Amino acid sequence: MRGIVWIVLLFVVAVVAATTLGSNDGLVTLYWAGWRTDLSLNLFVILVLGSCALLMLAAKALSALLSLPRRAEDWRSLRRERAAQTALRQALAEYMGARYGRARKAAEQALAVLPRSRSLAADIEFRLLAQLLAAGSRHRLQDHSGRDEVLQQALQVSGKRATSAQEATRLLAAEWALDDGDAQRALELLHSLVPGAARRTHALRLKLRATRMARQPLEALHTARLLAKHQAFSPAVAQGLLRALAAEALESVHDHQQLQRLWGQLDTSDRRDPHVVSRAASRAVQLGEAAQARQWLRPFWSQLDRMSAEERAVLAQALVDARHGIEADWLPSLESAGVAFGQEAAVQAAVGMVLSERQLWGKARSPLAHAAAADTLSGRSRRAAWRELAAIARHQSQEEEAQRCERAAAAVD
Repeated sequence: MRGIVWIVLLFVVAVVAATTLGSNDGLVTLYWAGWRTDLSLNLFVILVLGSCALLMLAAKALSALLSLPRRAEDWRSLRRERAAQTALRQALAEYMGARYGRARKAAEQALAVLPRSRSLAADIEFRLLAQLLAAGSRHRLQDHSGRDEVLQQALQVSGKRATSAQEATRLLAAEWALDDGDAQRALELLHSLVPGAARRTHALRLKLRATRMARQPLEALHTARLLAKHQAFSPAVAQGLLRALAAEALESVHDHQQLQRLWGQLDTSDRRDPHVVSRAASRAVQLGEAAQARQWLRPFWSQLDRMSAEERAVLAQALVDARHGIEADWLPSLESAGVAFGQEAAVQAAVGMVLSERQLWGKARSPLAHAAAADTLSGRSRRAAWRELAAIARHQSQEEEAQRCERAAAAVD
């Protein structure tokens, strides 16, 4: 099709030339140093056009000849750029393939080519990627001094402008600091991230590891809650992790003031969790604040029917720990719980212990006997129930019954 178009254009040119030049009778006369030359106008036009074409060709040839050194340098620069790109791709492939020695050599080869390549010398992201691959390979090879040297260079380069490569540099540096057990260094690097990067799931995971390693359970709890909101964990795993971190934070306090301050810093959802409240109450009892423990537990005992058996069990154990000095106004709710959950040994144990504390020994015998005989109850709780039964028997001058209960307590595994 293209050939046909060219043939048609050739015919058009021929027709136009024949029509225009065929009837042209003009002359062109040239005078030079006494000489006269007559040319037809058609020939003169052809000569002028030919001369212009020759001049253009000569100019192009001269320009090409003069630009040979520059084009040779561009060709060499292109070769160096391609060599650097090839080395970087090879380093990435080797790193992903766990051949870290080869990856380090390829990355260092790419870095060696950079100063001689005009197009890549100013490419900060290319330099950072090569440095990160070299540092990552050295980290995998346990070459910490070499890794730190390359990483420091990368951090200096990345500090010049905010890019994704800069964020990657700090995230990787924080991860490697955690691998080395340096939690403070990891936290410093994570805090230097821009707010958007610091809220990413991977950054929050690193922060969670760092805060736990640095023994900052409250900060770890807040970070874990953010991860849970980002759906970084399944609901069951998130709940278990949050409870564990809350318990770790509660165990870190050393006096009642610290405990009160920590309780105020906990999230509302934590303060509504029976497991967290039970751990807080137990810690308050350990610090000699049983009244405070009962104050935290009191709202939950009026809502036992809304909770699972496991949650009722932990609340019951917390109340057993906080029973000393319990007020009489607890008795109606405890008796109601004993009737409503007569088959749950943990609740029966709590009811019996509180009734015994209030010296209502006749009422305490039945729930304590139920708890002591329950195989589903922990050995610690069963032994406590048997010993409480022994104490009640002694109060009532039943020494043989007391000894039998003590023998039963000693036999509990």
